[in-house]
Amino acid sequence: MMGDRKLDPSEVAAALAALPGWELHGDTIRRVYRTDGWRGSMLTANAIAFICEAADHHADLLVTWPRVTVTLSTHSAGGITAKDLEVAGLIDRHLGWRPPAGSSLRGPEQPFVG
Repeated sequence: MMGDRKLDPSEVAAALAALPGWELHGDTIRRVYRTDGWRGSMLTANAIAFICEAADHHADLLVTWPRVTVTLSTHSAGGITAKDLEVAGLIDRHLGWRPPAGSSLRGPEQPFVG
């Protein structure tokens, strides 16, 4: 499968340019999402867990009071693959969603993910 091939450093660097907030960390990519506290951290972690389970590609999560740290790699490939980058993009899109202007949905007063 194409998604199982370990990417070379130039491929990873090019992909990370399109994923603001994600950084190369050894043979993984990592992002820290700041939250407004424990509630926000748990909501963020659960949303990430849902996305990863649906994608059958699971992140390592560190959940603390003011933040959630997400680390992605493909263990079977020994590094970063297209799967990791695709899941990173999915996480960003879903965590960044807010009700659009004019929506009947209110959303949180302060976003719990930054």
